[in-house]
Amino acid sequence: MFQQHGYKTHEFRSWVATHFSSKIITAEHLLYNTVILAIITFFAEQLTFLSGIIIMTVLTLFWFGPAGKFRSDREKKPLVFTPRVKRLTATLAVLILPLYYFFGGFIFSSELFILSQNIQDPAGNFFTADPYFLGFLLCFVDILIPFLIFPAAWIMKPVENSIQNGFKKQAREKIASMPHLKVIAITGSYGKTSTKFVIDSFLKERLNVCVTPGSYNTPMGICKVINNDLESHHQVLILEMGARYEGNIRELCAIAKPDISVITNVGISHLETFGSREAVAREKSTLARALDPGGTLILNGEDEIVKEMGAERSELKRILIGENHQQVWATNRSVDADGTQFTMNWQNGKLQSADIKTRILGDHHIQNVLLAAAVAREFDIRIETVAIAASNMEPVEHRLELKKQGDLTIIDDAFNSNPVGARNAVDILASFDTGRKIIITPGMIELGDLEEEENRAFGEYIGASGIDLAILVGEEQTQPIREGIESNQTESKPEVRTVPTLFKANDLLSEYARPGDVVLYENDLPDSYNE
Repeated sequence: MFQQHGYKTHEFRSWVATHFSSKIITAEHLLYNTVILAIITFFAEQLTFLSGIIIMTVLTLFWFGPAGKFRSDREKKPLVFTPRVKRLTATLAVLILPLYYFFGGFIFSSELFILSQNIQDPAGNFFTADPYFLGFLLCFVDILIPFLIFPAAWIMKPVENSIQNGFKKQAREKIASMPHLKVIAITGSYGKTSTKFVIDSFLKERLNVCVTPGSYNTPMGICKVINNDLESHHQVLILEMGARYEGNIRELCAIAKPDISVITNVGISHLETFGSREAVAREKSTLARALDPGGTLILNGEDEIVKEMGAERSELKRILIGENHQQVWATNRSVDADGTQFTMNWQNGKLQSADIKTRILGDHHIQNVLLAAAVAREFDIRIETVAIAASNMEPVEHRLELKKQGDLTIIDDAFNSNPVGARNAVDILASFDTGRKIIITPGMIELGDLEEEENRAFGEYIGASGIDLAILVGEEQTQPIREGIESNQTESKPEVRTVPTLFKANDLLSEYARPGDVVLYENDLPDSYNE
C-alpha cells in the first residue's frame, strides 16, 4: 500500500487510519492473543514446557504461516520489489531487530519464564524462552510493522532524494547533449495520455519519435524513458506531465524544458489534493510559463480557462483549437459504435480540410485529434498525412478500447476517471443496438468536495441512459451513484447490483451476461480503495 500511494507518508497515513481495524489491528490479532491468555490462565500449570512449545508453534504457524490469507484473493497490482522497496525493507528490518532484542529481555525475566525453568522438564535444557510470551511478541511486532514504515521512510528519504537527483541530472545532461531534439510536453486534467499517443501517431509518419509509454508522467517515469530509451537519432521527445500537487509540473519542466506545450483542459480531477479548480489551473498553466520566447503553446480553445493561458506572453506562438478560433477545428461530427468521423480544417497560409475517420470512440476524442493535428502542423506534416495516420490509429489501451471477450463486446474505459469522459462512455454504451447494456464502475475519486455531487450526477445520467444493469463496485464509494440512478422514476432505469471488488463484479457478470451483451468498464480503482 505504501508503494501504491507513491511512497508518500501522508497518503499512507490516511490509508492506515481508514483501514485500522481491517488491516492493522485485525480480528486475527485479537483472537490469537485471546487464545494465549486462555492457555496461560487455565492450562499453563497443567502443561509441560515442551507441550507449551508445541502448542504455540502449531498455533502460530496455523495463524500467521499462510500469508496469502491476509492479502486480497486476487490483487490487481501486487507489490513490486523494486530497488527502492528492497532498501526500505532492509531499513525496516534494522528497526524491527531492536524490538525483538528489547522484548526478548523482558521475556527472559518474566515470572512465567522463571517458573518454566523450575519445572522438571527435559525440554527446559534446550529452550530458553517462554513460548507464550514469544507468541505475543510475534503478534505485537506484526501490529507495529505498518507504523515502523513511517520512520523507515523518513530515514531513507535523504538517500532516495539523492538517488532521484542523480537520475534527474543524468536526464538533463542527456537532453542538453541533443540540441536538435524538440521536446513536446502535454498536460491537462484528462486526455493527456490519449493526446500523447495521437501526437505520436501523426509525427512518426515523418520523424523519429521517442514517447513515454502508458501513463508515465512522474519525475522518475520521465527520467527512466530519457535515460534508457532516448537515443541520438530521435528528433522529438513526447512527454506527458501529470500533477497531483502544486509544483509537480515545475519539477518535470526542470528535467525536460518543453519547446512545444500542449494543454488539454482544466477539470476537477485531483481536487482532493489541489483544493480548488483555480489551483488546478495555476498548475496546468506552468507549461505556458515554462516555454522560452519563441516557443509554441497549443491550447484547447473550447475550454474557457485554458484558452486564456499564456495570453500575456506575446513572444509565444499561441494556437487555439476549436471552431470559434478558426486555426484548427472540426465540422460534420459523427460518433457511433463503429468509431468517430469528422472534417478537420486548419489554416496554414490557406484553408485546408480533410475527412477524418478513426476507430477511436467518443466525441471528446475529437479534441485530442485536433490538438495533435496542431502539433503535426508545426512540423510541416501535411493534412492528408494526418488523415491517413488517424485512420490507422489503434485505440489507446484502457481508454474506450473496444474488444471482444467470447460472445461479449467489451468497452474498456478503465483508465478514465473524469465526469466528461464518463458521460461520453455511457453515451457510447447506449449507442449499441444489440444485446443488453451493462456498466461496471466504482465511480470517480479525488474530486474533493464535489466527489459526492459528481457521482450522484453520474448516477442520474446512467439512470436515464437506457442501460439494463449497473454493477457498482464498493458499497460506500458508490452510494451516491445508486442514489442518482434510483432518482429516475421511470421503468427504464437499470437494475442495480453492488459488489465489494472488481473480481466479484466479474463473477456476477459471468452469471448475468449472455451472448451479444455489451459491457462498459468505467474506471478502475487501485487495491487501496478495495473494501
